[in-house]
Amino acid sequence: MGKVILTGDRPTGRLHIGHYVGSLRRRVELQNSGEYEKIFIMIADAQALTDNAGNPEKVRQNIIEVALDYLSCGLDPAKSTMFIQSQVSELTELAFYYMNLVTVQRLQRNPTVKAEIIMRGFAENSEDEAASNKKGIPVGFFTYPISQASDITAFRATTVPVGEDQEPMIEQTREIVRKFNSTYGETLVEPEILLPSNAACLRLPGTDGKAKMSKSLGNCIYLSDSAEEVWAKVKGMFTDPGHLQVSDPGKVEGNTVFTYLDAFCRDEHFGKFRDCFVGKKASFTFNSLDEVKAQYRAGGLGDMMIKNFLNAVLNDTLEPIRQRRKELEKNLPYVYDVLRKGSQVAQAEAAKTLAAVKHAMKIDYFEKGVLEELLKEQTEKFK
Repeated sequence: MGKVILTGDRPTGRLHIGHYVGSLRRRVELQNSGEYEKIFIMIADAQALTDNAGNPEKVRQNIIEVALDYLSCGLDPAKSTMFIQSQVSELTELAFYYMNLVTVQRLQRNPTVKAEIIMRGFAENSEDEAASNKKGIPVGFFTYPISQASDITAFRATTVPVGEDQEPMIEQTREIVRKFNSTYGETLVEPEILLPSNAACLRLPGTDGKAKMSKSLGNCIYLSDSAEEVWAKVKGMFTDPGHLQVSDPGKVEGNTVFTYLDAFCRDEHFGKFRDCFVGKKASFTFNSLDEVKAQYRAGGLGDMMIKNFLNAVLNDTLEPIRQRRKELEKNLPYVYDVLRKGSQVAQAEAAKTLAAVKHAMKIDYFEKGVLEELLKEQTEKFK
């Protein structure tokens, strides 16, 4: 069997540059590498409803936003199957069967689940979320690692490109696969995680310096943001609080502007945007990011200069994406047709896995040949 990719996003808003460097950019590279037999990209609307059950319209309206971002970034329907999770009912049935293979205690130990419970507001604080639960955790949300396992295994994915925060989720999937195969026989494929190769892309911080870029925290730069919106957000970015004067030595580590430059900057940007380092009081000529960092650490390089440079780098990346998105927004029926056809392909693929799972679990009573064998066996038994 060839290599297969499964990955996706929750449709709770437009995608941001954290999604781009963490997974989207890599997906396009993998799609175009020719190394993968099949690539499935899922818009996880059913998973989004686990903590948005009271606001289904939010999820519904953001399907198109995510799809537009996918296509704008270069995902190609001819090479990647893009589909909507809720339109593949086989995924729900698989998750139901997998629930018998996982304990409540194991889900409670999942660090990603713990962090998400706090982030989604289901727990009052981070000290003791289990004891101070103020809302109650929806069962669907609590069990979403199992749902995620069904998504991955349904397409026999060998590779799952995600950020490092999803490592515990992939390990939980691997545990479910091993448990299923040891109980019912070799049926499911055990996936491998594929992390971003650039350390800065593992988890891009928010513009405010907080550990995670999040829609709910309002610290995102969206892929569809205008050049003006990007500049406004870059200007307000967290840098080094101790870098009060331009002449002061600055810290690069933990400086959000430099983290973003690590993720986006390429050597050719220094020739392209040389003017960013020309000022009234000081001018510099840099040929690499290491040279910029060295000057910042030594002092004399102002925050606004490096923010100007970051702004130019970001817009250099985002402008082609914005232009493709504007064209796609004029042809929404095409976008929905991509999702409809992709969902049909995904359903056919998931149906094969579900049939294999039910056969292994001996619950495919009426499949061809199965009933005949069962009747023969039981007729003899009751003779």
